[in-house]
Amino acid sequence: MSEIQVLESIYPDFFPETNTDSFLRLEIPIQLGQPTTILIAPEDTTQCDILLTLSTLPPLLLHIVLSEAYPRHSPPEVKIRSLYTWLSPLLAGRLSHILQDMWQPGEEVLFDWVELIRGGEFLAKLDVIQPSGAIKIRHLAPERLGTFLTSYDDSARASAFSQSSYPCAVCLTTIKGSKCLQLACSHIFCRSCLFDYWSLCIEEGSVEHLGCPDPACIKIGRSSREEEIARVVSEDAVKRWRWLREKLMYEKDPTLVHCPLTNCQGPVPKPPDSESGSGGDRLRICPTCSFSFCAFCKRTWHGSVQECPISHGETVVLEYLASEENSMERKTMEQRFGKKILQRLVAQYHEDQLNKKWLADSTMACPGCGLNIEKSLGLSDSSVGSTLADFFSRCGTKLSAKEPYKHFSDSRNVRCYNKLFDFEAEDLEWEPF
Repeated sequence: MSEIQVLESIYPDFFPETNTDSFLRLEIPIQLGQPTTILIAPEDTTQCDILLTLSTLPPLLLHIVLSEAYPRHSPPEVKIRSLYTWLSPLLAGRLSHILQDMWQPGEEVLFDWVELIRGGEFLAKLDVIQPSGAIKIRHLAPERLGTFLTSYDDSARASAFSQSSYPCAVCLTTIKGSKCLQLACSHIFCRSCLFDYWSLCIEEGSVEHLGCPDPACIKIGRSSREEEIARVVSEDAVKRWRWLREKLMYEKDPTLVHCPLTNCQGPVPKPPDSESGSGGDRLRICPTCSFSFCAFCKRTWHGSVQECPISHGETVVLEYLASEENSMERKTMEQRFGKKILQRLVAQYHEDQLNKKWLADSTMACPGCGLNIEKSLGLSDSSVGSTLADFFSRCGTKLSAKEPYKHFSDSRNVRCYNKLFDFEAEDLEWEPF
């Protein structure tokens, strides 16, 4: 077998196309062996360095020409370039010279080239490894290169995972990685077992048990991430899991409220540094959409000084008063809104109700503007300067401007007949100072 045939039998993935005896094209990925820090430095000082932790680097593309004098009298000719140009043309040229210097007359050198590049040993020869062990790469667009390198590393790890086989601790069988899932805790299970286990947890509402099946993770209560769950169960199951998780959050923390925006509706916790009893205790900021609102009226935050609209504040107070004292419902509301705030609102509510009762019993609304008027003494006809409306304070009827007293002389009007001077008993006892 020729050198090329032996090399292709060892590394079949490095040969993207059919080669000839004189021309060879290799695509060699770099396996760093362990997660390594990659420092991408910009060519100018206006951009910032990018730090990454990667296990693989994109492949180097080698175009090799084998002359008739190889391997006895001359080395192979080689041109190198890198995918995404992560290795600069200058360093690629230096690497070409390093590879050619490895050749010894009469000896084949292609296998040594592949091994030098595949394991990343050539990086030390190019002086790009820092004393800290990080690999420093200079590039014109660090952020763009960082995105490419991260994407390639993720793809390479996923490909390596799918091609390997792993034992499942649930069904005790060894299964191909393409049918397995590696969780964030590094434990690996087959998708079938995870589907059965997680689907049952969601169906029974046991979302607190939905996590890694490994005993060590069960002991510490490690929960699965949403992206892990979405890769295993159906979309409907994921929606139910979200709903159950949110329900559990509200049960554990009664201070949580819903974001009032219809396109969000996310859970919003109470600020940890809020002072109980203060107006600012009602402020909520949604962590999902950053909307600031009042926990009472669910409207845009109106400040700690301005009170909520009466209708919304009254709804909370009535719900609070409807619950029994020392009941779980009342304690839950006190935890959510603050006990001092609720007590202040209840006192304000009682005062408002007394004011409304007094206004209803002792005043009459102007038929023109609605302003409440109290008759203190004298004639029962009244007028409001802002609307110039004359009306009778007993029945609220608007009086005719031409014949205002006709209303009191009509015997059919039993309620107001002869009641122009409508004295109360206490009015007769009034004496001037």
